[in-house]
Amino acid sequence: HVHGKRVLVVTNSTVAPLYLDKVVEALTKGNPDVSVESVILPDGEKYKDMDTLVKVFDKAIESRLDRRCTFVALGGGVIGDLCGYAAASFLRGVNFIQIPTTVMAQVDSSVGGKTGVNHRLGKNLIGAFYQPQCVLIDTDTLNTLPDRELGSGLAEVIKYGLIRDAEFFEWQEKNMEALMARDPSALTYAIKRSCENKAEVVSLDEKEGGLRATLNLGHTFGHAIETSFGYGQWLHGEAVAVGMVMAVDMSHRLGWIDDSIVKRVHNILQRAKLPTSPPEMMTAEMFKSVMAVDKKVADGLLRLILLKGPLGNCVFTGDYDRKALDETLRAFVKS
Repeated sequence: HVHGKRVLVVTNSTVAPLYLDKVVEALTKGNPDVSVESVILPDGEKYKDMDTLVKVFDKAIESRLDRRCTFVALGGGVIGDLCGYAAASFLRGVNFIQIPTTVMAQVDSSVGGKTGVNHRLGKNLIGAFYQPQCVLIDTDTLNTLPDRELGSGLAEVIKYGLIRDAEFFEWQEKNMEALMARDPSALTYAIKRSCENKAEVVSLDEKEGGLRATLNLGHTFGHAIETSFGYGQWLHGEAVAVGMVMAVDMSHRLGWIDDSIVKRVHNILQRAKLPTSPPEMMTAEMFKSVMAVDKKVADGLLRLILLKGPLGNCVFTGDYDRKALDETLRAFVKS
């Protein structure tokens, strides 16, 4: 997967001390021709911005990397998104490889080629669809992952069950404690099944015409929390968990799902130690103002992913009673 002789590993200050040397050794052992540079970025969602992106370009240009070079993203979703977007733009596109080290990145963000950075007015508004050469998942990297990050990643695993894979959701209901305890076989199965679900959706709709948008269940509400509350105050999966609860609440208000699904969603999120209500400072106005610039707005209409029918079915639609959205927002915020 490394075609030229030059590699740039993009990682952060948390992951570098743990895994950078191993990756450099893996790239160079028995390959005397390959030379590896690295750039170590600060860790956190608040650094997923243009200023940090430029540091990757600075290193690539100072190192005189050419079009045959390969960028390697070593880290979680922030590093994957930043490195991928840098690879998409540097010399108008160079190869890159994803080595995701968090559950979130392994089950979701490393697969499918979405890359980009946040803007202070909204999450992921600047970026490109750009596919990696390969995604290399080593589940042993999860041994060093903090519990909170583990739970955050499981929010996306739960999402796949809700939107398209009822059988997988039922498996999670039986195995959530094993996942939380980092049982290797349970984690491996959950990651593999999540990747299969994501890859299938992306292969049918790479540029998000419709079907791929369903992967964003809970994300419209969740991104509003992340943007309003300050990137990194809540982890992405924590915000998505609350977003899914809100989307499920709204689906139920519309009469599209029965209340047993509502209860099961609450239950599984609580077992994953994920939040089910937004931070107290969130207001209905804050939700509305951020949701107005969401990428899924088309011709001024906010389209949402909502559950409809039996478990494992959802719709991506702007055709819903606006009153239900207002009622959901009012139910979840103080003001």
